[in-house]
Amino acid sequence: MRAMRGVLLVALLAGTLARAQDRPNIVVILTDDLGYGDVSAYGATALKTPNIDRLAREGLRFTDAHAAAATCTPSRYALLTGDYCLLHSRC
Repeated sequence: MRAMRGVLLVALLAGTLARAQDRPNIVVILTDDLGYGDVSAYGATALKTPNIDRLAREGLRFTDAHAAAATCTPSRYALLTGDYCLLHSRC
């Protein structure tokens, strides 16, 4: 019985790992008041951002972004809920 549990556990873990490799890793970095040219991966020279540069180098670069509003609160609300808060007066 104990051996059967071990085999079942290994099979379950192997299936989980196989499914996890099929899915992409997605990292969303939400910042306030960061422009396109403020990260050295996109050409900034005033600040060095080696960790973000590594993410850009090893992953995909997202170069077309839009914000729900000019301030951070509505943008954060829209990202977390998928809703445009100014339309519903929730911000």
